[in-house]
Amino acid sequence: MSDALVIIPTYNEKENIEAIVRVTFNQKKEFHILVVDDNSPDETSKIVEALILEFPDRLFLEKREGKSGLGTAYIHGFKWAIAKKYDYVIEMDADFSHDPKDLTRLYSACKNEGGDVSVGSRYLNNQVNVVNWDIKRLLLSYFASKYVRFITRIPVFDTTAGFVCWKREVLETMELEKIKFVGYAFQIEMKFKAWKHGFSIKEVSVIFTDRVIGTSKMSKNIVSEALFGVIKMKLKGLPK
Repeated sequence: MSDALVIIPTYNEKENIEAIVRVTFNQKKEFHILVVDDNSPDETSKIVEALILEFPDRLFLEKREGKSGLGTAYIHGFKWAIAKKYDYVIEMDADFSHDPKDLTRLYSACKNEGGDVSVGSRYLNNQVNVVNWDIKRLLLSYFASKYVRFITRIPVFDTTAGFVCWKREVLETMELEKIKFVGYAFQIEMKFKAWKHGFSIKEVSVIFTDRVIGTSKMSKNIVSEALFGVIKMKLKGLPK
């Protein structure tokens, strides 16, 4: 039984899912994987179901009825992980923008280096580690993180990062059903609330590589939610 679960949300990721599962299972540290699939029209879930026959004790699948947003997919996965008593829960994309080789570093930052939360940071100490993004998207992401840091005062360089390891006690402390945001701002809200609860957040420098196969899920609405939602979140603070 592994003490660490990697949650991979999917929507139309048939080109990537088998490869990301196999590379994750090929790491020196043993990780389990939970795929949360939002009823992908390309039948991503069928590929996962076939892989489960090969990895019955390490790979798990939760199928949802429709596409309900990244945040709700992760919350679904968090609740599943808490129920199964995993000590460490890691968010990771299916498209290799997050390198599975960095999983052990994120895990170690929580397990051995005192972090309650560890963040795979693209912008640690304001150094940019992003590959294959056009300049417009890069600047939007970079300055969005600086904007969030300025508004909230959270001591995290990459506030919008989606490659994150959580100790179970952090997820148990936060009232997951009260998380407001479902898109880009979900990552911000989770880090902000963990910090406001007094948990330690450590950043681990990683190289983010834009997807080679498949289609990006980012939209203008997701970015707008992040920009305007942060102010609302800051003003409301953290309800006790």
